[in-house]
Amino acid sequence: MKRWPVVPTIVVALAVAAMIALGLWQLLIRLPEKEAQLAQLAANPTRPAITFPRFPDDSLLFRRTSGFCLSVASIERAGAGNAGYRLIANCRTGAEGPGMKVQLGTSHDPDAKVQWTGGRVSGWISHAPDSRPLIAGLFNHVPRELVLVADTPAPGLAANSRPDIGIVPNNHFAYAMQWFFFAAVAAVIYVLAVRRRIARAGEGR
Repeated sequence: MKRWPVVPTIVVALAVAAMIALGLWQLLIRLPEKEAQLAQLAANPTRPAITFPRFPDDSLLFRRTSGFCLSVASIERAGAGNAGYRLIANCRTGAEGPGMKVQLGTSHDPDAKVQWTGGRVSGWISHAPDSRPLIAGLFNHVPRELVLVADTPAPGLAANSRPDIGIVPNNHFAYAMQWFFFAAVAAVIYVLAVRRRIARAGEGR
């Protein structure tokens, strides 16, 4: 049997082509899009302050902002890396609307509590904590919920870290290289497997 199997070869060829297409998509489309977004975000801190947005919009990250918390529905805790934990208030902003999250400050105490009843708060816009798995985030492009990171921490808390463009991931070049690597590995493994099968078939005659 000296010819290559038709159906498996077609299936593998389609899979390799799909992986190469995904790599090109990451390299030629997603990477330029992300670089343009990062350039915009880098300029956002110098732009005029805006009212905290009602709905998620990643183009507004790091903009100066302000809002009014009518009352605090709850205060949650989320990891903050070396800063320990960040305390985030879920605010009511009126009878209608999605409300507002306010990052009040940070603490190294995992049991830290804060007394904060709301009012006017100013700071900058960042992403709220996201519980979605990393893999889900690669394919789900729905904008993440936003949080108002307060300039002045609530009593008993440390100040929030300043805006940092470095926290916005830009992994599209690495993703492209991974897809190209997967395509090459799949093609090499398949070629070696078929050649070995053909060699064995020749020995058995």
